[in-house]
Amino acid sequence: MYQRELRNAAHTWRFTIRQADAVGWEVREERDSQVVRQVVYDDWHRVERARMTFAVEAAVLQETGWTES
Repeated sequence: MYQRELRNAAHTWRFTIRQADAVGWEVREERDSQVVRQVVYDDWHRVERARMTFAVEAAVLQETGWTES
């Protein structure tokens, strides 16, 4: 549904939103191989807010030299 992955040297930052069966949507943020945020929302408005937050974070990373892969 939504996935962005940015790289800088050997580091990776991944943002993912996916359908979580019938319970809602899983919102997940990973840095390198570690999950730093994982939550399941059943409210679409929270998912939209998380996606907007991910977009802002990705833009800031790109301004500092991270590239989308």
